[in-house]
Amino acid sequence: MGRRARGRRLQQRPQGAEDGAEGGGKRREAGWEGGYPEIVKENKLFEHYYQELKIVPEGEWDQFMEALREPLPATLRITGYKRYPEELAWHTNLSRKILRKSPQLEKFHQFLVSETESGNISRQEAVSMIPPLLLNAHPHHKILDMCAAPGSKTTQLIEMLHADMNVPFPEGFVIANDVDNKRCYLLVHQAKRLSSPCIMVVNHDASSIPRLTIDVNGKKEILFYDRILCDVPCSGDGTMRKNIDVWKKWTTLNSLQLHGLQLRIATRGAEQLVEGGRMVYSTCSLNPIEDEAVIASLLEKSEGALELADVSSELPGLKWMPGITQWKVMTKDGQWFSEWEAVPHGRHTQIRPTMFPPKDPERLQAMHLERCLRILPHHQNTGGFFVAVLVKKSSMPWNKRPPKLQGEPREPVRSGPTDPAELESKPVGGIDDTEITERAENVENNGSKKDGVCGPPPSKKMKLFGFKEDPFVFIPEDDPLFPPIQKFYALDPSFPKMNLLTRTTEGKKRQLYMVSKELRNVLLNNSERVKVINTGIKVWCRNNSGEEFDCAFRLAQEGIYTLYPFINSRIITVSMEDVKILLTQENPFFRKLSSETYSQAKDLAKGSIVLKYEPDPTKPDTLQCPIVLCGWRGKASIRTFVPKNERLHYLRMMGLEVLAEKKKEGAVLAPESEGGSGPPEAEEAGAEHGVEPAASASVDAAPGPNPAEGALPR
Repeated sequence: MGRRARGRRLQQRPQGAEDGAEGGGKRREAGWEGGYPEIVKENKLFEHYYQELKIVPEGEWDQFMEALREPLPATLRITGYKRYPEELAWHTNLSRKILRKSPQLEKFHQFLVSETESGNISRQEAVSMIPPLLLNAHPHHKILDMCAAPGSKTTQLIEMLHADMNVPFPEGFVIANDVDNKRCYLLVHQAKRLSSPCIMVVNHDASSIPRLTIDVNGKKEILFYDRILCDVPCSGDGTMRKNIDVWKKWTTLNSLQLHGLQLRIATRGAEQLVEGGRMVYSTCSLNPIEDEAVIASLLEKSEGALELADVSSELPGLKWMPGITQWKVMTKDGQWFSEWEAVPHGRHTQIRPTMFPPKDPERLQAMHLERCLRILPHHQNTGGFFVAVLVKKSSMPWNKRPPKLQGEPREPVRSGPTDPAELESKPVGGIDDTEITERAENVENNGSKKDGVCGPPPSKKMKLFGFKEDPFVFIPEDDPLFPPIQKFYALDPSFPKMNLLTRTTEGKKRQLYMVSKELRNVLLNNSERVKVINTGIKVWCRNNSGEEFDCAFRLAQEGIYTLYPFINSRIITVSMEDVKILLTQENPFFRKLSSETYSQAKDLAKGSIVLKYEPDPTKPDTLQCPIVLCGWRGKASIRTFVPKNERLHYLRMMGLEVLAEKKKEGAVLAPESEGGSGPPEAEEAGAEHGVEPAASASVDAAPGPNPAEGALPR
């Protein structure tokens, strides 16, 4: 950070907020988030607006405002497919600041940070968990998350795909999109914590996200999604409890400016939804201009193709208010309009006809807007939220055009409608399904794409995006790289080697990744159409000294649970005591491990191994979860290649806790070995000469913290 930037940050700090001080004893709870100048939680226009719209039940306004002024409690969700108890969402009565700063909660906070990084929990706002639950996704569903960053809802969807942990490659997948290139990388980080081969992150404007094609029995077909999550950009006034800047920045103009984009995104989602599929539209705004108005307009233009689902019984215990059927539009200076016809011509660029409820009472009643869900903060001590669940009954009206015969001229494209109502209802698709398929086949037939290479879009298009991504290259069936791997690990004949890919077309392949066959299909058939940021799960890494061993590639912990069902060799079954030693010592000698482990390891060639702990049902007091770790069989020792936070997780599960005090004295956990590419030569040399490496972690045999301490089940 430069000197000027440092100076600016110091000037912005509130008086009396010196490091380690209590804010001079004067700082009010309004500044609870820390680091901000004090913000007064008042906005008269906000109160006037929502009191007029009557979204809060009569007699509850004071409770509503009081809840908005309170800090948002911290909530978390335990990863659902890792065989944990059923109560997976937890709600504390503690703010994020208290969790971070309180000395009494230091261990609990460390636990949260560590387990979040290892993918075992997600720190997610309670209301944010609702849309994926109402999406009702199953492992075979093709899912599109249209505005996915930062990714907490995406991880929920990935968990739903992997509901059965015995299936390494579910039939379904998640395509997670975001328009912001930088936020896409945050999305990648979030998704990678769950180590799934069924997730692809793409970078497009959701309102014009391209239609994709897939190969079905040798024929190109349009990819329609079974489930679509449409969590659109919004004004965010439901987040006032955690984003306190909203208090001073709130104005109705934000909603007026976002309405059109929200409607275009929702329309694009509806176009790509399969008949019988389900789309969830959600915002963290309480404003009907962003909520009911978008849904009503979408239903109207769908002409019966979409229907609001009644989900009142799907989340028992959830308190919510039904959607409203009448609302007005207010300008930023407080002027109200009840109908489009009353809006002056000079306001037509700011206020649109789709912002008003339908006039026809019968059409309005048929929409069943009361089936929408509005969650108010004071009802369950949460943020504010809006959710609507749509089911597609038939194709959207503009997608029902009959296919054109080859050579038949197409209708000329108009420059655009001039009537405002027509402009708002114009579909964003632009072309019909038949034309898309024809274009896809033309791309295939002009021979511009190499077999097995799914590269980025052509260079002339790349300037539209922030960073140029490496191509995705699938390993050819006859690649000499694979047979040594297959032999070394005795891979099962059912191993889907066609799903292996790398990120380079030249030089040595350093990392090998895997995707499901369904994502492989998507990648190979849309390389000219979609901007892929990341996909696949890392399963093998090249050793620095790979040529010295029978196999040049070692196993990667990130993908071990995907690979393990196919591996038939180099598996060592270890005891719980062995696991403790392997996770707390950097490179323990064979003599440190049990005789059973040594007998399995002594005849194995040097190289990558699988370390498997199987629970003993006759000893219910011991760990009852199986563990699979990547390891390395050296000349006289064994080590693990497990990231730091994952080590901490397994140690906690076994009742061990790493002592923070010891860490401060210099005894720290082993470095995150996944970044390396081979066995440390120094350690191998030390082991050869009988030098014992120093222990890399200090552990306390007392039971570790209960993950549920300080938390109440929701």
